[in-house]
Amino acid sequence: MSPVVSRILVAVVGLPVVLGVVWLGGWWLCLLAIGAGVIALHEFYVMARPLRPLALAGYAGLALTLLGAQLSGPDWMLGGFLTTIVFAFLLKGVSDTRQSLTVAVATTVLGVAWVGLGLAYLMLLRGLPEHGRLAIFTVLLAVFGADTLAFFTGRLIGRHKMAPVISPGKTWEGLAASTVAAVLISFFALYHQHFLTTGESLVLGVVIAVAAPVGDLFESAIKRDFGVKDSGRLLAGHGGVLDRLDAPLFAAVAAYYAILALT
Repeated sequence: MSPVVSRILVAVVGLPVVLGVVWLGGWWLCLLAIGAGVIALHEFYVMARPLRPLALAGYAGLALTLLGAQLSGPDWMLGGFLTTIVFAFLLKGVSDTRQSLTVAVATTVLGVAWVGLGLAYLMLLRGLPEHGRLAIFTVLLAVFGADTLAFFTGRLIGRHKMAPVISPGKTWEGLAASTVAAVLISFFALYHQHFLTTGESLVLGVVIAVAAPVGDLFESAIKRDFGVKDSGRLLAGHGGVLDRLDAPLFAAVAAYYAILALT
């Protein structure tokens, strides 16, 4: 099966399930976030194995970060995240590895900051008063549409490499297409919804268009650093779960604060 066909099949099956859980929100979304987050974090820790991350501390910190976001918003989310440092330090104290404490703890915390906080901000988007469902659907669809258009545009007409060292497959043509997609999807999703004005929806689209590829490039840089092509194989042509979350994790944070600033 070709990578293109497998990507389409996974999207056709997985996207409706994810969007259905997002529609329900609440604890359904929290449980999905914890499940996907643990898998994505595991993929990161497997890539970073030479640095000896303290995986148990990371899983606990991620779960507490997401539970905090679900129970009480940003304050308890931050509290849950900070427990990662304590857990990692304690586990390192009783472990028998000779890896530097600084390196091991920093790698552990980086994983939770990247995956845990990114997913938590998706939950915070869904929890926005009155328009949370609209906000998170706009962000997810804008990221998905931008990523899809960038992929096919890059394959069809991509000629100029955007970041040849970090991610040779990324092209400026694909970035231009993804930017147009993110802005247009945000505009049409929010048009006459009594949430953001036309100008504000265009600003949100630009924010997503910038943050999503940065998240993609961030993961590409980490994979390049550890010498791997994909974070995993769970999603066939899509790679691992982290490969699918890289752009939304960054876009969710940027979109959340953009919406707070605009409303």
